[in-house]
Amino acid sequence: MTTNRRNFGLGIVACLLFQTLVAQSNLLNAETPADIGMKTDAQERVDDDKPLAYGYLDDRDILWSKIVWEYIDLNERFNLPLYYPADTVNIANTRRSLFDTLLKGIRKGEITELYDDSYFNQKMTRPDIEMKLQRVDTTDAGIDELNAGETNIDEYIDRINITSQDIKGYKIKGIWYFDKRQSELRYRLLAIAPVAPDVQTMGREEMDLSEQLALFWVWYPDARETLHRMKVFNPKNSSYPISFDHLMNARRFHALIYKEENTYEDREIRSYIKDNALFQVLESNRIKEEIRNREHDMWNY
Repeated sequence: MTTNRRNFGLGIVACLLFQTLVAQSNLLNAETPADIGMKTDAQERVDDDKPLAYGYLDDRDILWSKIVWEYIDLNERFNLPLYYPADTVNIANTRRSLFDTLLKGIRKGEITELYDDSYFNQKMTRPDIEMKLQRVDTTDAGIDELNAGETNIDEYIDRINITSQDIKGYKIKGIWYFDKRQSELRYRLLAIAPVAPDVQTMGREEMDLSEQLALFWVWYPDARETLHRMKVFNPKNSSYPISFDHLMNARRFHALIYKEENTYEDREIRSYIKDNALFQVLESNRIKEEIRNREHDMWNY
């Protein structure tokens, strides 16, 4: 019996090693540096590199649900995989920050479900996004040149752009629900928004930069294909990175609830707990514990 168990265990380990080797980026098999990251024909045949599809869920199977809004602070160490790499000069094309990945998908037309708020009332276009990401200023010297009749004043033009380094965090909207068929509490991410200072105030010392704005809201299911193709550094195995889609759906980040759907027009926590950061955090944790306890309460008789 012991021998059979040992053989069974070795078989499982062998399968896992095979899957890991197949998933590697061909670093050990590369004959030239250009081959690094290029999958072999055998890898392409066995690799079903697509995001895991969401299963259909009937409304009648949801015993309880609650929509919450959370904030992911990129200053926290646990959330740094969403921020880096900020400098992409010496980094592979498959590694970009979450903001750069979203922006690339928008500019290539792969992500089109863009909105001005988390309730998806007003849809945004790519030009609308670009306007929120850049500002063009003419210096005083440039204005003097224009007044003097000069038309070529490019050297007097200042262009301010929001880049990945300016992103302070992300706001996300998701729903917690209890699935009676699976008999468990689950979470589904609905939307995500990068948060940064207003581009109109950046670079101006007299302006208050403390106010952070959600630049745009992305309907998350529309961005899954793009997020799945871009990989995140895996500190436990650099040859087997994970995708942004995997990271977000697995909730491998730390977030703080700042709003929940409620009777009071979905008011934010800071609107009824004012000027007290500690009590705001405690209220956020109270909401989180209430959600966690919901699954436990389902099994009380």
